[in-house]
Amino acid sequence: MGHMKHDISVCFVAHNAYGALAELDNNHVGGIEHQQGLMARWLASKGYDVSMITWDEGYADNSRVSGVKLYALCSRDDGIPVLRFAFPRWYSLIKAMKEANADIYYYNCGDLALGQIVKCAHDMNKRVFYTIANEVDCLQSLPALKEYRERMLYKYGLRRADRIITQTNRQKEMLESEYNLHSEMIPMPCVGFEYNDEVANKNRLQNNKKRILWIGRFSKEKRLHWLLDIAERRKEYQFDILGNANIGSEYANNCVERIGQMDNVTLHGRVLHKEISKFYINSNIICSTSEYEGFPNVYLEAWSVGLPIVTTFDPDGVVSGHDLGFVVNSRDDVIDSIDKIFSNDDLWLDMSSNAYQYYINKHTIDKTMPQFENKLLELVSGNQRDAVS
Repeated sequence: MGHMKHDISVCFVAHNAYGALAELDNNHVGGIEHQQGLMARWLASKGYDVSMITWDEGYADNSRVSGVKLYALCSRDDGIPVLRFAFPRWYSLIKAMKEANADIYYYNCGDLALGQIVKCAHDMNKRVFYTIANEVDCLQSLPALKEYRERMLYKYGLRRADRIITQTNRQKEMLESEYNLHSEMIPMPCVGFEYNDEVANKNRLQNNKKRILWIGRFSKEKRLHWLLDIAERRKEYQFDILGNANIGSEYANNCVERIGQMDNVTLHGRVLHKEISKFYINSNIICSTSEYEGFPNVYLEAWSVGLPIVTTFDPDGVVSGHDLGFVVNSRDDVIDSIDKIFSNDDLWLDMSSNAYQYYINKHTIDKTMPQFENKLLELVSGNQRDAVS
């Protein structure tokens, strides 16, 4: 049955999301890109005119993927470093935004492009819908942005975005205190993985190898080295690592070298999204060692198959508040918590059930996307947010 056609047009400015939208392995797909892809597909399926602006990855002009029309920027590597900031990058962004000619431009990264998008959209008398991706994007200091122009352009865009959505109440409170800005919280959407809980749980509990899963970029704030330290102290446990460095670094190279010397750690590299489910289902625990996050897609996918978590980051206290695993502050705490879960099947089963129920109640696409849809409709009808004066 077809959906009613809507007059509203929405354009996702999502530089790296072509691979996630087209379900291809293009070397740069993370949680943000998957969320952008699923949100765009959902809105298109509901009859909205949806487009997406991405790096030029060789697709044909005016091509569509899952009902989403594509507009290309320059290629990721085009231009001369430093100078390419203006041309071809900013130039091609303005050109693509004008071609898309959408009512609303959606953005989900805490970087300089937010300012560029807001300036261009407002010059065209269009609106910008911005979603906070990470807690550090709510701080005045913006520790993730190293260059002055990045911080200035981001702050310019943040203060002028027409609607700001946060992933957590903590992010909402941070924006109020740091920037005096009003925002609204909507839980992040996630398309989880189907699984047979009885079969999966039986396999997990009978798995004598005790598998621990870690997924992420090999960047310093993710603290993969913590996990490797833990694996050295718990050789009886098996550790599976999914991911790599989006940009090569000494830190990432050191981690890969360490992994190569460890018998109980397996590096699987980047894995296609559709193939990740088997890693979740064959693991006993997912572990996160990050200094900071937003609301990781990895958490939601793990909970969709009832996988308890041991984590150093607890968005809005949901892990501790809903008993989805353990929240820890040190490597010793991680080890103690993993030992505790592995020594008590009933504890594992309780946390597994809680995790699955939390995902079903809060984060399925049918629970979350109608909330985003309502905010988009409000924005087009003229109910822009007001900055707190």
